[in-house]
Amino acid sequence: METKGGFYITQIKQLQDRIFERLLLENGIEISGGQGRILFILWKTDHLTISEISRKTSLAKNTVSVVIDGMVHKGIVERNINPNNRRQAIVSLTEYAKSLQAKYEAVSQQMNLLFYQGFSEKEQRQFEHYLARILETLTDNLPAKK
Repeated sequence: METKGGFYITQIKQLQDRIFERLLLENGIEISGGQGRILFILWKTDHLTISEISRKTSLAKNTVSVVIDGMVHKGIVERNINPNNRRQAIVSLTEYAKSLQAKYEAVSQQMNLLFYQGFSEKEQRQFEHYLARILETLTDNLPAKK
Protein backbone atom coordinates (compact mmCIF):
# COMPACT_ATOMS: atom_id res chain seq x y z
CA MET A 1 0.00 0.00 0.00
CA GLU A 2 1.39 3.38 -1.01
CA THR A 3 1.17 5.96 1.78
CA LYS A 4 1.29 9.72 1.36
CA GLY A 5 1.09 11.00 4.95
CA GLY A 6 4.60 12.46 5.04
CA PHE A 7 4.12 14.02 1.59
CA TYR A 8 0.82 15.62 2.68
CA ILE A 9 2.35 16.94 5.91
CA THR A 10 5.21 18.56 3.95
CA GLN A 11 2.82 20.12 1.42
CA ILE A 12 0.48 21.38 4.17
CA LYS A 13 3.40 22.92 6.09
CA GLN A 14 4.70 24.73 2.99
CA LEU A 15 1.26 26.10 2.07
CA GLN A 16 0.45 27.02 5.65
CA ASP A 17 3.72 28.97 5.96
CA ARG A 18 3.06 30.90 2.73
CA ILE A 19 -0.54 31.74 3.67
CA PHE A 20 0.42 32.66 7.26
CA GLU A 21 3.20 35.00 6.08
CA ARG A 22 0.76 36.63 3.63
CA LEU A 23 -1.81 37.12 6.43
CA LEU A 24 0.89 38.62 8.67
CA LEU A 25 1.93 41.06 5.92
CA GLU A 26 -1.71 42.02 5.29
CA ASN A 27 -1.90 42.89 8.99
CA GLY A 28 1.30 44.96 8.91
CA ILE A 29 3.50 42.38 10.63
CA GLU A 30 6.75 41.89 8.71
CA ILE A 31 8.23 38.76 10.24
CA SER A 32 9.18 35.39 8.77
CA GLY A 33 7.93 32.01 9.94
CA GLY A 34 11.16 31.33 11.85
CA GLN A 35 10.96 34.71 13.54
CA GLY A 36 7.33 34.00 14.43
CA ARG A 37 8.25 30.68 16.05
CA ILE A 38 10.88 32.40 18.17
CA LEU A 39 8.53 35.26 19.09
CA PHE A 40 5.83 32.77 20.09
CA ILE A 41 8.27 31.14 22.54
CA LEU A 42 9.50 34.48 23.92
CA TRP A 43 5.93 35.76 24.40
CA LYS A 44 5.37 32.78 26.71
CA THR A 45 8.74 33.11 28.49
CA ASP A 46 10.90 36.19 27.90
CA HIS A 47 14.69 36.33 28.50
CA LEU A 48 15.91 32.98 27.14
CA THR A 49 19.28 31.75 25.90
CA ILE A 50 19.86 30.61 22.30
CA SER A 51 20.02 26.99 23.58
CA GLU A 52 16.66 27.30 25.34
CA ILE A 53 15.05 28.85 22.25
CA SER A 54 16.59 26.12 20.08
CA ARG A 55 15.16 23.39 22.32
CA LYS A 56 11.69 24.96 22.53
CA THR A 57 11.39 25.64 18.76
CA SER A 58 13.15 22.45 17.55
CA LEU A 59 15.36 24.68 15.39
CA ALA A 60 19.13 24.12 15.24
CA LYS A 61 21.19 26.48 17.44
CA ASN A 62 23.01 28.00 14.46
CA THR A 63 19.65 28.61 12.72
CA VAL A 64 18.28 30.30 15.86
CA SER A 65 21.43 32.44 16.06
CA VAL A 66 21.09 33.63 12.45
CA VAL A 67 17.34 34.36 12.85
CA ILE A 68 17.99 36.20 16.14
CA ASP A 69 20.64 38.37 14.39
CA GLY A 70 17.99 39.46 11.86
CA MET A 71 15.48 40.11 14.64
CA VAL A 72 18.01 42.24 16.56
CA HIS A 73 18.67 44.22 13.35
CA LYS A 74 14.89 44.83 12.94
CA GLY A 75 14.50 45.90 16.58
CA ILE A 76 12.28 42.91 17.48
CA VAL A 77 14.57 41.43 20.16
CA GLU A 78 17.66 42.41 22.13
CA ARG A 79 20.65 40.22 22.83
CA ASN A 80 22.46 40.91 26.10
CA ILE A 81 25.27 39.14 27.95
CA ASN A 82 24.05 36.84 30.73
CA PRO A 83 25.40 38.36 33.99
CA ASN A 84 25.60 34.81 35.46
CA ASN A 85 27.55 33.39 32.49
CA ARG A 86 29.52 35.89 30.38
CA ARG A 87 29.82 33.39 27.47
CA GLN A 88 26.04 33.23 27.10
CA ALA A 89 23.62 35.70 25.57
CA ILE A 90 20.09 36.30 26.81
CA VAL A 91 17.49 37.12 24.16
CA SER A 92 14.72 39.50 25.26
CA LEU A 93 11.66 41.05 23.61
CA THR A 94 11.64 44.74 22.76
CA GLU A 95 8.58 46.92 23.40
CA TYR A 96 7.94 46.73 19.64
CA ALA A 97 7.78 42.91 19.81
CA LYS A 98 5.46 43.04 22.81
CA SER A 99 3.15 45.38 20.84
CA LEU A 100 2.86 42.81 18.02
CA GLN A 101 1.54 39.98 20.20
CA ALA A 102 -2.21 40.74 20.05
CA LYS A 103 -2.14 41.25 16.25
CA TYR A 104 -0.07 38.10 15.75
CA GLU A 105 -2.47 36.04 17.89
CA ALA A 106 -5.43 37.37 15.86
CA VAL A 107 -3.70 36.26 12.64
CA SER A 108 -2.95 32.85 14.23
CA GLN A 109 -6.64 32.49 15.07
CA GLN A 110 -7.55 33.41 11.49
CA MET A 111 -5.11 30.74 10.23
CA ASN A 112 -6.55 28.19 12.66
CA LEU A 113 -10.08 28.79 11.35
CA LEU A 114 -8.85 28.34 7.78
CA PHE A 115 -6.87 25.21 8.71
CA TYR A 116 -9.91 23.45 10.20
CA GLN A 117 -12.55 24.83 7.83
CA GLY A 118 -15.22 22.16 7.24
CA PHE A 119 -14.06 19.93 10.14
CA SER A 120 -16.31 19.02 13.06
CA GLU A 121 -14.89 19.35 16.58
CA LYS A 122 -14.71 15.55 16.77
CA GLU A 123 -12.74 15.40 13.49
CA GLN A 124 -10.34 18.09 14.75
CA ARG A 125 -9.69 16.16 17.98
CA GLN A 126 -9.22 12.89 16.05
CA PHE A 127 -6.85 14.50 13.54
CA GLU A 128 -4.74 16.08 16.28
CA HIS A 129 -4.69 12.79 18.20
CA TYR A 130 -3.26 11.02 15.13
CA LEU A 131 -0.67 13.75 14.57
CA ALA A 132 0.36 13.58 18.25
CA ARG A 133 0.84 9.81 17.90
CA ILE A 134 3.06 10.27 14.84
CA LEU A 135 5.04 13.01 16.60
CA GLU A 136 5.53 10.81 19.67
CA THR A 137 6.72 7.86 17.55
CA LEU A 138 9.17 10.03 15.61
CA THR A 139 10.44 11.69 18.80
CA ASP A 140 10.99 8.28 20.41
CA ASN A 141 13.05 7.25 17.37
CA LEU A 142 15.36 10.25 17.25
CA PRO A 143 19.02 9.22 17.41
CA ALA A 144 20.51 9.78 20.86
CA LYS A 145 22.73 12.86 21.13
CA LYS A 146 26.39 12.17 21.72
